[in-house]
Amino acid sequence: MDIIVLGLSHKTAPLELREKLHIPESDLPDALEGLGACGQILERMMLSTCNRVETYAVVDEVEGTRRFLVEYLAERNKLSPEDFESSLYLLTADHAVRHIFRVASSLDAMVVGESQILGQVKAAYGTALERDATGLILNNLMERAFRVAKRVRTETEIATSAVSVSSAAIELAKKIFGDLKGRAVMLIGAGKMSELSAKHLLAEGVGSVIVANRNITRAVELAERFSGRAVHYDAARAEMVRTDIIISSTGAPHQILSKTDLQEIILQRRNRPIFVIDIAVPRDIDPAANEIDNVYLYDLDDLQGVVQANLRERQREADRAEVLIDREVAQFTHWLESLKVIPTIIAMRRKVESIREEELERVLAKLQDLSPEERQAISLLTSSIVNKILHDPMTELKRQSALRDGHLYVSVLRRLFAIRDD
Repeated sequence: MDIIVLGLSHKTAPLELREKLHIPESDLPDALEGLGACGQILERMMLSTCNRVETYAVVDEVEGTRRFLVEYLAERNKLSPEDFESSLYLLTADHAVRHIFRVASSLDAMVVGESQILGQVKAAYGTALERDATGLILNNLMERAFRVAKRVRTETEIATSAVSVSSAAIELAKKIFGDLKGRAVMLIGAGKMSELSAKHLLAEGVGSVIVANRNITRAVELAERFSGRAVHYDAARAEMVRTDIIISSTGAPHQILSKTDLQEIILQRRNRPIFVIDIAVPRDIDPAANEIDNVYLYDLDDLQGVVQANLRERQREADRAEVLIDREVAQFTHWLESLKVIPTIIAMRRKVESIREEELERVLAKLQDLSPEERQAISLLTSSIVNKILHDPMTELKRQSALRDGHLYVSVLRRLFAIRDD
């Protein structure tokens, strides 16, 4: 019996291939049903996201299961195995356990520390539970994976640093203003990056959003998404006097705000701070504006610098998380190995008990004058002797079973006492 992971991810396959193998959430029950056709798969679940397609399974035999899964994925997605087999990875035993823990904890994610993957793993496991596709081992493994993910979140700071341009901008804005609640935001232009930044700002509780764009129709559409107000591009400067945060991304071939423009604006604001994010290429705003007191101007290079620094910090926290995961893998492996010794202990006790009963019956047949109480006393005596003889070997067997060479102890004991596999 083995735990395996077979799949591909953003680390081994391009998006084009991941799209071909992707299984929509609504199709997962049917896919799990298909895996049930393989008699070598004892327990199963499937995880399919934009970055990975993986099968987690408890199997009787690894290579036969691998061949079945490859053929199943090929047939289901109308592909040839040659189209994707070189991108697959197969992990077994503690390597599989460690991978599952790392996926749930977002250590194997494209952006280390992102929170979305844990919800996706929980949803995939929930689907497998509903289909009765899991059992003792996968259930225990996934519950431990969720516990590990929680420990990584609470015992490290892996998710506290901004690692996208938009989130980095919000991190900087909070350093300048502290609480962003009630702050006024202006979007100049209606690009995707500025839109994403606005979403982050709204999540922080900013008070109002103004969208300024040459295409007023587009400005209105975007403003409605944020329950904001649209103005024509020509009216933007007048609005900046009442704006605390400006996000500019116009695609204009020249600068749209000069140092002089921002000097006039900051004067009308009576030197109240203004935070300006220039994420346009080429830049919308004269870099010299950063020389003005209370004007905080950041461009893409500045934000990327914050992102890279935070990524390095996340990697340090990820290293701490890896140590935590190693301990959890060892604990799960200990539990898993203990399951293997239980049938041997049961078989051993049955064999010894059978010998005791047989010999007891033979002796008592010769002692006809014994009272029922005396017979009971002899039976209890022999039972006690057997238990005391077995106690130390069985205790040591349980301890050794969780160690690297534990299976050797189980194997030797079964051979010495002629315990056969059923």
